Amino acid sequence: MLSRLVLTDFRNHADAIIAPGPGFVVLTGENGAGKTNVLEAVSLLAPGRGLRRAPLGDMARQSGGGGFGVAGTLSGDVEVATGTQPGAPERRIVRIQGAPVAATALAEWLTILWLTPAMDRLFVDPASERRRFLDRLTLALNPAHALHSNRYEAAMRARNRLLAEGNENRRVPDADWLGALEAQMAEHGAAIDQARRETIAALGECLAAQAEGPFARAGVALEGWSGAGEMLGADLAQGRRRDAAAGRTLTGPHRTDLAVTHLGKGQAAALCSTGEQKALLLGIVLAHADLVAERVGRSPILLLDEVAAHLDPTRRAALFDRLADTGQVWMTGTERSLFDGIGPAGTWLTVLDGRIASPV
Repeated sequence: MLSRLVLTDFRNHADAIIAPGPGFVVLTGENGAGKTNVLEAVSLLAPGRGLRRAPLGDMARQSGGGGFGVAGTLSGDVEVATGTQPGAPERRIVRIQGAPVAATALAEWLTILWLTPAMDRLFVDPASERRRFLDRLTLALNPAHALHSNRYEAAMRARNRLLAEGNENRRVPDADWLGALEAQMAEHGAAIDQARRETIAALGECLAAQAEGPFARAGVALEGWSGAGEMLGADLAQGRRRDAAAGRTLTGPHRTDLAVTHLGKGQAAALCSTGEQKALLLGIVLAHADLVAERVGRSPILLLDEVAAHLDPTRRAALFDRLADTGQVWMTGTERSLFDGIGPAGTWLTVLDGRIASPV
């Protein structure tokens, strides 16, 4: 868990120091006060672009010096930090115990998962959003997944660029160069596909074992592209002309989709009601949190933005009971009464215009 969080010129927070305890960390305040900004800061202590996926330059405080900093202390006094400098607002710097590291190294130290109001449309949004969600789940169980994903994407961008240049100049691209890039895509694509399928299998078993309750049980599966590395390499080589005409690569693990089903109804999540979709999503995240704790040996940090306001009292009480032994859970809401079911335990904070009050 996080035992200390320090924000410097991050969003609307000029400086803030939070000393959260274990269990629930509840931030309340009016809309626009800066509650979600705190959750976003925590999410940046994991690989990726955080829960908003915003450009780094947008995260620096508008009236600040041009850069920002987010630093956290983990259990065992491990110091992790990330941020930018004024002269390079889009260049992310990551340090662990003061030493510079790649952002992917953060996955070795802590696992962070989140739910935001924007994710309520996950099951009806484009497949890319569900892949991103699945990759976050996979990364929590397999830290190497970030490295394979980054290298696959880099090789695919280079291949697309090479094919586009050949198409524009009406010249045949360098076959050896294309072959090398396709070999990289095949190698890392196979690792991506295997890690995703292992995650889906383990998560599916965990979901199937859940008792019936207020959160609908979900069935999960992968749809779309499927194949070993050798198959992908051959498909890419044969599809060069097609991909050049399309302006993108049309085969590979970037073309898969996460399929979610309401098991009780035997119905695709996309066809369920908004409330049922929210319940399915919560059920997946809670099951995955259990899976991480079992497989990795540490509970993930959960960031739940405005989740209580969109649940009826029965599901809200069930959620709090379910989260009580999950680990550190950061939650936001406009009113403290939304969290009455939690009781006095936990860390209670109020946020007002970028200022964080002492626990109340």
